[in-house]
Amino acid sequence: MAISVLAASYNIQKGIGTDFRRRPDRTLAVLHEIGADIVVLQEADRRFGSRESALPLAAVAAQGWRCVPFETRPLSIGWHGNAVLVSDRVTIVRQATLPIPALEPRGAVLADLSIDGAALRVVGMHLDLSGLWRRRQARAVLRHLERHPGDPPVLVMGDMNEWRPSAAAIADFSAVLTPVPTGPSFHARMPIAALDRIFVGGEVGVVGAGVHHSARAAVASDHLPVWVRLELSGE
Repeated sequence: MAISVLAASYNIQKGIGTDFRRRPDRTLAVLHEIGADIVVLQEADRRFGSRESALPLAAVAAQGWRCVPFETRPLSIGWHGNAVLVSDRVTIVRQATLPIPALEPRGAVLADLSIDGAALRVVGMHLDLSGLWRRRQARAVLRHLERHPGDPPVLVMGDMNEWRPSAAAIADFSAVLTPVPTGPSFHARMPIAALDRIFVGGEVGVVGAGVHHSARAAVASDHLPVWVRLELSGE
């Protein structure tokens, strides 16, 4: 039985829009527009202090989302700003934080999920501005995937901070996984760069993919969300 799953990746810039106003309600409204089953977020937590979630937890729950519990800080929903939200369709099987080499706080997260009985491993990340560190980080993520137990279909998403389609970090991911073309997602008001990327691996079909454009998304963050619709094999 084929299971259809819609997933998205979104750098929400801590809820601060292109008008420099912190409006997490706009972020949540954009997520509602997309209607995904799984959302990987970057810059989901405040950077300093208690690193509390940039999205009010009560508002996240009220919209029907559950946060994958990475259990790093009491008020955070992610790790180094990387978070995963899932709908009621999705069962969280296990989760892990993935340390990667970095000069500034960076990381990646992994969640093994079940959607209507279909397994999917989701990895979210936010890579460095430096090309040298991006490549080190990409290779570290791939090593984590090799070592993590099980072999389900894989969905890797996030802000790769890479302008060039054939750059070293992108080439490293593409050597192991299949890149999913989406289109430019940055800057939100006039997107010219495909900084946000999606890769898949294993027994998974890609039905469609793209960038989510809307009037609200153009102001809610400096990035636009990218999305992919997958077809998985269910029980």
